[in-house]
Amino acid sequence: MTRTRATVIGFGAVLMWALLALLTVGSAPVPPFQLAAISFAIGAAIGLIWTAASGTLTELARVPLSVYGFGIAGLFGYHALYFFALRLAPPAEAGLIAYLWPLLIVLFSGLLPGERLRAGHVLGAALAFAGAALIIGGRLTGVSAAALPGLGLAFLCALTWSGYSVISRRLGAVPTASVTVFCAGSAVLALAAHLAFEVTTWPEGGRGWASTLLLGLGPVGLAFYLWDIGVKRGDIQLLGVASYAA
Repeated sequence: MTRTRATVIGFGAVLMWALLALLTVGSAPVPPFQLAAISFAIGAAIGLIWTAASGTLTELARVPLSVYGFGIAGLFGYHALYFFALRLAPPAEAGLIAYLWPLLIVLFSGLLPGERLRAGHVLGAALAFAGAALIIGGRLTGVSAAALPGLGLAFLCALTWSGYSVISRRLGAVPTASVTVFCAGSAVLALAAHLAFEVTTWPEGGRGWASTLLLGLGPVGLAFYLWDIGVKRGDIQLLGVASYAA
């Protein structure tokens, strides 16, 4: 697979994430961790079907447990931090801070072997960051001290996803099929969190069920497989800049 093709595939994940907010709203009133558990389970099912059909299911047994631990921590950790950040801080501000991960990907990728910070990528990320900073700066003036822990979690959220993405580049030899187990493990942890913190509530009507299903098929499912291909084999810095399109 060429670097350009892998980058295009990775950008497919960005396009799917652009639908995340719309589908999440459509799935209401399902609580966050329950929704994540359902979506991750669908994502795992996609991987199982794909690996079984392609004859690569046996590859999963050869992936080190440490890699599975890393992947599950990345996927579930990001979403858990994000959900708690939204509960402890104003959602708009927390969401903007959490979305600093594209800029961090561009910066952190310069530390990877064979990679260097390109002026165009840094400029593009800086401009995107500047736009977000202007919005955040105007809103943070009215944020109370009680919201600061939530904003801190939002920043940890950005660090988690950028770290997951950049380190995945170092794990280029690990097959993308491993995302199947990442999703399955994240589904189990999300279910545990749901049972601990939430009351079970199912989607309402056809729109609610369709939105929930599409979340698992797209932004919180298939997108992780596309992103894995992109960050491992594509232009990770370009993907970081392009992620602000979502």
